[in-house]
Amino acid sequence: MSDDEPTKNISGGESGGGSAAAFDPATAGTRAEAVIDRLGELYWTKTYGGRDAFECLVRTILSQNTSDTASQPAHDALMDRYSGDGEDLVDTLAEADQQALAETIQSAGLYNQKSERIVALAGEIREEFGGEAGFDAFVRDDDPEVVRDRLLEMNGVGPKTADCVLLFAGGRGGVFPVDTHVHRIARRMGLAPADADHETVREHIERAVPAEKCGFGHTAMIQFGREYCKARKPACLDDPEACPLADRCDQVGVYPASGEVVDPADAD
Repeated sequence: MSDDEPTKNISGGESGGGSAAAFDPATAGTRAEAVIDRLGELYWTKTYGGRDAFECLVRTILSQNTSDTASQPAHDALMDRYSGDGEDLVDTLAEADQQALAETIQSAGLYNQKSERIVALAGEIREEFGGEAGFDAFVRDDDPEVVRDRLLEMNGVGPKTADCVLLFAGGRGGVFPVDTHVHRIARRMGLAPADADHETVREHIERAVPAEKCGFGHTAMIQFGREYCKARKPACLDDPEACPLADRCDQVGVYPASGEVVDPADAD
C-alpha cells in the first residue's frame, strides 16, 4: 500500500486535511465494501476533513470540466493573489475584479465562467454567512442534508462539488463524491446499474459502504481509474491479470476478445 497520496487531486494530499485510518478488509459486508477495502490496500486509507470550506468550494469549482493538472496551478495562483495574512478569502473574492480573477485562473479553462461564479458565490456567502468562519461553521456543524441542499442551491454547484465540500471541509462520513472516474468504474464493475446517472451511483455506493470508508474510497477509486481502469483502455483489456481488482469486476462494456470498450450504459 502506498503511503504517499498524490498532491494533485481534489483532496490536496497532505494539505487536504484528515488523518490515516486502519480498517480490517476481512470484515467487508458487501461487495462494494470489499472493493473499497482492496483499493485501500492498494493505495491508502485515510479519513478527511479540516480544509477551509470556502477554499474547498473554490478549488472544486476550478476543477470542473478539467484535469487536476490544469486546475491545481489555477488554485495556487488564486491563493497567492487573493489570500494574504489575516485577509478573509470570501471578502477579497467578493470584491475582486472579475477579469483580473479570470486571468489568474486561466489554466483551469472556462475561466470567464468560473471567475464570474466565484465572485458571485463569494458575495452570496458573505451576505448569508458573514465570511469564511461563518461558512466553515455551517459546513462542519449543520445537518449534512441541510448543508448539501443549500450548496446545491448555489449557482455552479452540482452534486460532486457539494459532496467534495462536505467531505474535505466538513469531514462528513458517508459522503462519496462521484466524478467521471467513479461513475465509470462503479458501473463497469457492477457496483451500480449500467445506466445509472451520477446521483444513482452515489446512492448505491453510500448504501453499501460504511461511512468511515467513503472518503478514502473516493480518492482511491479516482487513482485506480487513472492507473488501471481507464476510460478507453482499461488494464484488463489486454491482460486480465494486469488489474488488481479483476476478480471483483463484471467488466460491463469491456470486451477483451474484440478489444472493444463502450460506456457501460451501451453494453449488450
